[in-house]
Amino acid sequence: MSQHELSDALTRTASVFRTEPQKARVTLRSDSALQTGFHSQARIRSHQVDIDEPKGIGGTDLGASPVELVLAALGSCQEITYRAFATALGIPLEGVAVSVEGDIDFRGFFAIDENVRPGFGALRVTVNLTTSASQAQIDALVVAVNRHCPVLDMLSKPVPARFETLTSPPSPIHWRP
Repeated sequence: MSQHELSDALTRTASVFRTEPQKARVTLRSDSALQTGFHSQARIRSHQVDIDEPKGIGGTDLGASPVELVLAALGSCQEITYRAFATALGIPLEGVAVSVEGDIDFRGFFAIDENVRPGFGALRVTVNLTTSASQAQIDALVVAVNRHCPVLDMLSKPVPARFETLTSPPSPIHWRP
């Protein structure tokens, strides 16, 4: 998609959301099921994602781990948000690449130390911009992106979560002579 087409698409979408705010509210969904061991398959719209743990902790390494996917989600959401806001603000942006590192202490996951959180204790994000923009434009872009990046918002502020657990009996084993 060209820069002009992207700008037009963003403008049209924002216009619809301004005049019809109910269209801006959507529910996204992911359905996943454990396959074998730690290997899980998730379905997101028409996409299938394989998720697994590394072999070193019992997985088969058929995909990235859930916590690695969080890193990828943050990095790619930052890239998309940079592109969207640079386009909307008319700031030249030839490229954007993001590297995200997260520190995790697996003693939390393995219930070895109840004082250790099971998730990331710290994240480091490096954003590399290729741009001819002025420093003032870059500063404004960084503020806009970090204020409006959905994944950064979800990671930096608590999100209410409601869980429901359903159970079903195991399938009967049918023996054949």
